Amino acid sequence: MTCDDVRTRLLDYQRGRLPLPAQAEMRTHLDACGACGRAEPVEQELTSVLEHRLPQYPASLAFKRRLAAEWPARAVERSWWSRWRPTLVPAVAVVSVVLVVTPILYYERATSRTASERASLVAEAVNDHLRVLSSQHPLDIESGGFHQVKPWFEGRLDFAPVVAFEGDAEFPLRGGAVGYFRDRKAAVFVYARRLHPISLLVFRAEGLAWPPRELT
Repeated sequence: MTCDDVRTRLLDYQRGRLPLPAQAEMRTHLDACGACGRAEPVEQELTSVLEHRLPQYPASLAFKRRLAAEWPARAVERSWWSRWRPTLVPAVAVVSVVLVVTPILYYERATSRTASERASLVAEAVNDHLRVLSSQHPLDIESGGFHQVKPWFEGRLDFAPVVAFEGDAEFPLRGGAVGYFRDRKAAVFVYARRLHPISLLVFRAEGLAWPPRELT
């Protein structure tokens, strides 16, 4: 396992997302490599600070409240069914319950998982932006214009970043850097609005629960 591999997987390692063999390889490398070993506590402390600064997202709480509001209505529906059940064939009753309840439960669980995954992706993006703000050297290349910054990424990423906005007088491009989003490399374009930096992360979307949208 190389230093690049370790830096890419360090956050997943600290959050317990790696399989056991990969965890063992990571631990061996961190114990043997001084540079990566020093990066581990720094990354851990930075993640802790950033997570405490993140706002709370209300979506999952609202979803739980909607579920709680629906339970009494479903209890009434089951009670009505229980009054009619003695007059119906048991086999038909079982099939009806399965046909009605299974799609509802599947939809609710799928919706809950999707909402949770998307909230996690938003939190990851905010963390990455805050890492840019916290870094002493956030830019690997200072802006000499979009047509100088974009070609700089060639050979440094496993994809060609597609960016439609080149910057303008109100949002000038300050430069770029190679970053990471979860388990993949990302092209980081840093713009500015007066004194406020704006991070644009471009990365492969395969395997992530972003809402689908066509490029225009």
